[in-house]
Amino acid sequence: MWRVAAAASTLLRRSRRFSTAIPGPCIVHKRGADILHDPWFNKDTGFPLTERDRLGLRGLLPPRIISFEQQYERFMDSYHSLEKNTRGQPEGVVSLAKWRILNRLHDRNETLYYRVLIDNIKEFAPIIYTPTVGLVCQNYSGLFRRPRGMYFSAKDRGEMMSMVYNWPAKQVDMIVVTDGSRILGLGDLGVQGIGIPIGKLDMYVAAAGINPQRILPIMLDVGTNNQKLLEDRLYLGHREPRLEGEEYLSLVDEFMEAIHERWPKAIVQFEDFQMKWAFETLDRYRGKYCMFNDDVQGTAGVALAGLLGTVRAQGRPLTDFAKEKIVVVGAGSAGLGVLKMALQAVSRIAGPKAEPHFFLLDKDGLITQERKNVDSAAVPFAKPSNEVLELGLQEGACLTEVVKKVKPDVLLGLSGVGGIFNEEVLKAMKESSSIKPAIFAMSNPTNNAECSAVDAFKHAGENIVFGSGSPFENVDLGNGKIGHVNQANNMYLFPGIGLGALLCGARIITDGMLQAASECLASYMTDEEIQQGILYPSIDSIRDITAEVGAAIVRTAIAEEVAEGHGDVSSRELAHMSKEETLEYVRKNMWYPVYNPLVHEK
Repeated sequence: MWRVAAAASTLLRRSRRFSTAIPGPCIVHKRGADILHDPWFNKDTGFPLTERDRLGLRGLLPPRIISFEQQYERFMDSYHSLEKNTRGQPEGVVSLAKWRILNRLHDRNETLYYRVLIDNIKEFAPIIYTPTVGLVCQNYSGLFRRPRGMYFSAKDRGEMMSMVYNWPAKQVDMIVVTDGSRILGLGDLGVQGIGIPIGKLDMYVAAAGINPQRILPIMLDVGTNNQKLLEDRLYLGHREPRLEGEEYLSLVDEFMEAIHERWPKAIVQFEDFQMKWAFETLDRYRGKYCMFNDDVQGTAGVALAGLLGTVRAQGRPLTDFAKEKIVVVGAGSAGLGVLKMALQAVSRIAGPKAEPHFFLLDKDGLITQERKNVDSAAVPFAKPSNEVLELGLQEGACLTEVVKKVKPDVLLGLSGVGGIFNEEVLKAMKESSSIKPAIFAMSNPTNNAECSAVDAFKHAGENIVFGSGSPFENVDLGNGKIGHVNQANNMYLFPGIGLGALLCGARIITDGMLQAASECLASYMTDEEIQQGILYPSIDSIRDITAEVGAAIVRTAIAEEVAEGHGDVSSRELAHMSKEETLEYVRKNMWYPVYNPLVHEK
């Protein structure tokens, strides 16, 4: 108990630097049991006597008043008891048990839930986010207890403009939307994909301090092509094949118009759309609304930060990034998004005429200009035939052959195929032309990772840089050496992108803003850390990282003249802030969970 309380106290002191103001009163329009059943306002046994009287709560609660700190400690005790009692059980069973206890708290008391989450983010992020969220989505119909977020479907066509007013919050700052077509590496999970927007928005609250009363997870239920779900008697979505073509796009058009009619300043993050719709919707809306696609742009930004860090780890100047030989396995939205952003970085660093050394593979092997029916988004990255022949390769060459012939500085996996970086591929990376080759196994969830950290260091050697999308433990290499695992997770960027865009009132989110976010993350680490093979900071620092990224977004939006200001702060005032003042502005606008005094108003 003492250790838990002491740790909680230390973390609270650390977190309070983000929230120094005394909490003001909150107006509520309900009384009695209605308050206790509303997780936004419920304080459980934490209501003081004065509030119990004015809100009609006397007699509805046990008489003893338990402080916020005591409630925190009690929950952490329960959580650690659960850990002890489930020891030795299958990993999936344990993960879902942990998710359930957190979800029950979320359903009952949001203030306490987010306090627990923020102060234990490293421990709880894998439960409410990657990788457990994938398991939750797979079992969501059976786990469903109460609705969270909104659902729009083909049956709502023509009604969405009025439907948005069913959501009780007058102000929404952040929306995460999915159509469930490509949930992590699990594929089409239909309406069960709602778990992803819920988990992402929890990270927005925890990492970026977005007010939880102003977030909205949304599911576009356009059907599913997953036959297993269509036959599942518990499936909660429409049992119809997915909409396609103009029918699909017109539905998304109506949805986007509806939400921006009611909340014109809301930031919209598209999440886990299959590749054709990920690129199509991004191109369709990014010039009209303040939106971005996390799979395309967030993944790309985090990966680029890792690639720039790799250049530093190899003891080379950043200008050498244009010379890096990078093999990317996976030609989906994430892989192509990484290459597009890396190409922009090469152009900015070495000039528009620089020719990058990128090699792209899909399920059919190396993509060259000889390939027919290549997706339009992949065409810019198809290798010319003469370059391929010079290396002794050909169209469709397998991964092992490409690694052996190219000898890449970086091997980056976004394939969704678990174990594709097998022993032969990893051993081939030993022959890399780099003194410190990098291996990024970025597919989620853990079962879909291209390789494990242990296998990477075992077969590719101790002198590598390793990154992953899912969490792995650092590897003990013996003789006091540690093989550091860098979780190249989007949580390092998307909260800061959304927060920065919100706080400057950005009309749109530009490529320049995204590049600035990525470079901010890349520069966060010290040279000493980089030389140890540490490319990303500890998740414990997520609020600091998010504040820095958010400030970079604000400054770039001002420079690119796409900022309109936020609340009482005009774009002109933002433009006159120093770098330090912008960072402080962002930090002061990050919400932190405390119990506000509640005042009833009819």
